Amino acid sequence: MKEAMFYEKKEKDIVQCTLCPHSCIIKPDNVGVCGVRRNKEGILYSLVYDNIETVHIDPIEKKPLYHFLPGTKSLSLCTVGCNFRCEFCQNSTISQVTKDKGYNIAGEKVKPEEIVELAQKRNCDSISYTYTEPTIFYELAYDTARVAHGKGIKNVFVTNGYINAEPLKKMQPYLDAANIDLKSFSDDFYGKVCGAKLKPVLDSIKVYYELGIWIEITTLVVPGQNDSEKELGQIAQFIAGIDKNIPWHVSRFHPDYKMYESSATPVATIHKAVELGKNAGLNYIYVGNVWGDEHDNTYCPNCHKLLIRRHGFSILHNNIKGAKCRHCNHTIPGIFSKNI
Repeated sequence: MKEAMFYEKKEKDIVQCTLCPHSCIIKPDNVGVCGVRRNKEGILYSLVYDNIETVHIDPIEKKPLYHFLPGTKSLSLCTVGCNFRCEFCQNSTISQVTKDKGYNIAGEKVKPEEIVELAQKRNCDSISYTYTEPTIFYELAYDTARVAHGKGIKNVFVTNGYINAEPLKKMQPYLDAANIDLKSFSDDFYGKVCGAKLKPVLDSIKVYYELGIWIEITTLVVPGQNDSEKELGQIAQFIAGIDKNIPWHVSRFHPDYKMYESSATPVATIHKAVELGKNAGLNYIYVGNVWGDEHDNTYCPNCHKLLIRRHGFSILHNNIKGAKCRHCNHTIPGIFSKNI
């Protein structure tokens, strides 16, 4: 355990967590919504600081990040727990287990320095805090990111965006990129399906951008839930209103967790979202979970020539040099060198 970095003490040993917008009021011997932050005698502790659940080596494209060190490897890790309860979660066996009151936190004991050493040993250019929600293991991510930054290794959040501004600002010097889920443009959807609210996600996306952290946005399109042209158009317009160069990943839903009875998203719906994104003026729109789709590729918005050809998570061809199109010298937004 480690004392939490963001909380306030109240009367009678009650504490209020200030890490995420849930702002949980936690009585002694209780945990917050995420299930991994416990009040012990008026002090809030992270229960997962040294309890790593999963560690993998992934291509950075799997995060998905398409404008961030393409073709490189990322050491990817997580703990158990999440501050959402998404009914379609693809990692529910690790994200939702803490919702069981009888669950005891477990995992491999690994120190931040050991994580960074492993990344170096496996020739990873970045460390991704992913699979579950990195906000809920903030202290581990923060300490690891600081060590990694000192070694020239970049840091990535794959996140639902449910974090308060102050913790994000504290992380900013060490956080290079984030893929943020914008799951819907409906507060009703966020409440019923995710157990959260829409506005804090929209606010944090803006803060990420304003802090200069490279961001890409992902929307998992779920049939009958968030797949209307109106809502997909609203998401595209919101992103374009911040910056038309922010990549938007439109991902196909497959039945999982509490939505096993639902149908997979028709590919036509995904392509309609791409069209809506183009209508909103977005320059970079990608599809997910549609193997071999032409919208996996990156094209120059100026000369329209192919820049990066992808197949799945592999880079087959890269025509970006020094963050510029080789054909017309147009600047392509993103981070294409680990020296930046």
